[in-house]
Amino acid sequence: MAEKESTVYIVDVGASMGSVHNGRKISDLDFAMTYIWDKITSTAALDRKTATLGVIGLRTDGTANELEHEESFEHISVLQEISNILLPDLKQLRSSIVLSNTDKGDAISAIVIAIQMITKYCKKLKYKRKIVLVTDGQGPLDADPDSVTEITNKIKQDNMELVIVGVDFDDAEFGFKEEDKDPQKAKNEQTFAELVESCDGIIGTLQQAVEELGMPRLKTTRPVHSYKGWLTLGNPEEYDSAACIDVERYPRTMVRRPMGASRFVQRQDPANGSTQSTGTLVNDGDLAMPDTEGNDLAGVKNSRTYQVLDEGAPGGKRNVDRDDLAKGYEYGRTAVHISESDENVTKLETKTSLDIIGFIPWANYDRFMSMTVSSILIAQRTNSKAIMAFSSLIHALFELETYAVARLVTKDDKPPVIVLLAPSIEVDYECLLDVQIPFNEDVRSYKFPPLDRVVTVSGKVIKEHRNLPNDALTSAMSKYVDQMDLSSFGRDDDGNPSEYMPMSETFSPVLHRIDQAVRWRAVHPTEPIPPPYEILVRYSNPPEDLVNQSKKRLEKLIAAADVKKVPPKVQGRRRNRNEVKPLSGLNVEALLGSDQKKAKVSVQNAIPDFRRLLDSAESIEALQDAAQQLGKIIEGRIKDSFGDIAYERALQEIKILREEMIEMEEPVVFNNFARHLKRKLLAEELGGNRKDFWWEFRKSKLGLIDSKAAATSDATEEDARSFWSFT
Repeated sequence: MAEKESTVYIVDVGASMGSVHNGRKISDLDFAMTYIWDKITSTAALDRKTATLGVIGLRTDGTANELEHEESFEHISVLQEISNILLPDLKQLRSSIVLSNTDKGDAISAIVIAIQMITKYCKKLKYKRKIVLVTDGQGPLDADPDSVTEITNKIKQDNMELVIVGVDFDDAEFGFKEEDKDPQKAKNEQTFAELVESCDGIIGTLQQAVEELGMPRLKTTRPVHSYKGWLTLGNPEEYDSAACIDVERYPRTMVRRPMGASRFVQRQDPANGSTQSTGTLVNDGDLAMPDTEGNDLAGVKNSRTYQVLDEGAPGGKRNVDRDDLAKGYEYGRTAVHISESDENVTKLETKTSLDIIGFIPWANYDRFMSMTVSSILIAQRTNSKAIMAFSSLIHALFELETYAVARLVTKDDKPPVIVLLAPSIEVDYECLLDVQIPFNEDVRSYKFPPLDRVVTVSGKVIKEHRNLPNDALTSAMSKYVDQMDLSSFGRDDDGNPSEYMPMSETFSPVLHRIDQAVRWRAVHPTEPIPPPYEILVRYSNPPEDLVNQSKKRLEKLIAAADVKKVPPKVQGRRRNRNEVKPLSGLNVEALLGSDQKKAKVSVQNAIPDFRRLLDSAESIEALQDAAQQLGKIIEGRIKDSFGDIAYERALQEIKILREEMIEMEEPVVFNNFARHLKRKLLAEELGGNRKDFWWEFRKSKLGLIDSKAAATSDATEEDARSFWSFT
């Protein structure tokens, strides 16, 4: 369970906070609220009942607190009692925290109110208690030594943390000192510093606190074991010599995904009866918004219907209940039904276990075999015998430079997986790291041409070729890569070379950018969202100094590779495409006596023949004839296909036909073919029921060419979408 937290923020809204200092374009109050809003919205984003906060206004025009009858507690207002913070509360706080017209109000008394609020809310329960005061230090202070001592003792007694963040406070560690400081402010800073020191708190300047907001905060996760049981070596049911060690398994690395958006609608306005959609992403299942005051969003409920073809029903389809559906496994062009009572035959009965099935030397393991994120395996923490046995196994694997291979079943009847166990020995702990490795069916083996030689059809090996890098190019590339080395381009605090991009400073831009945008929009509904924090985009491009330093190496690499700029692609009709002409200017085709106009698209060589006809087409009629020939070949392949054997080739030819018609700005030709093909598929004129081809056709996204893809198209975007309805 997450740790309980209770924080009270004290915000100074005195008249002096309306001033602008040190070249800033916003007032001191707005500058302070940059820090406060970030902290409050971060707590709200946790969505935890155990994370609570309250807000106190210091130097307010009015007074609203439990000790308001005492003079020293005037001009202090409780703006938010300690509770979970929701979006309506943020809106209310935004309207409550405004600049006042007075400078009266004692910050020490405000701390007393905060202590009282925390004590009343937390009682004697275990809470992480914190008080944060943000002020410019220009208000009067009642720093009676006896009162300060009593406050300090109470803070220590209840294990509270006091943090004071001052606007333009002097901070030697941060390197800031305000010139011509007001004597009253300097005295107050000294009082605050003594108070914080006496209760082991923290004091700092607001400038540093705001700058540190750009550093993403990492979410602390509670470890949840994915396996708890025996790690066995040998079969304990058959052999007394088998080893059994009690172990626990936890995630070591896991992808943290950004917060997801849901779909909501604004509640209907009784005045005009209008609603507006506000979301874009859909989460399956029913969504509900808490019924709180000021909440104008309603959750969207998803419903799903199942239909079957029924000629006797209206529209030719009939709705069926989900309970009436049966599971079927696709087998070729048919479905094999397995009843619910027989469904157990498809499941492998397994028991929770982690069994070592073999060992492999480090040198024989290929890194690409790791399939998943890593997990950590430790001995049961309360079992000293298991700890000793597990440590012996770890050290044995480490000394022999060997990995263990194990079969893992995390829960009963779960599919088994194969994991690799690697020893890890650190100063303060020992463990086994595991990653899932593939079964034989999971491995994808591909053959690609070698990069260092060219093998001809006859089997001859060529080491020097125009497609192979020569020694000059290889040397230039090697020197350029060395020049762009990032491993020692950075500088540490002492100015010594260090890694430029350490893992501890590399954060997910998408995750933290979404978090930043949502938190900003929660407080500022209409203002533009600020740019991403600098640390999120720092590594989006190589460092400029390194690029300039490597410029000469890059120029030599370009010269060695003979890189030339490719001219921009000319948009326009490609009909009557000009082929490369010989230097003599003679027409080779005419000399050879070939008659391109009599050429036909052959079934054996359809795509090259089709392209040759397009190259020689001198009219739209010739182009349409070539498309019709290829279309007939495609229909023939579908009709004569045994199962789905010829589908892939037919889809490839459809793709070529579509691309060529787009490039030649004749989309109508392809659209006519696509509509004609759909009619034949619906009428089952291409060898019977070919719905399986239709789904492959749809999956390949080779539908109508709409006006967005080609301006001369006769199909709108709506036509292209409706084309996919197989009716």
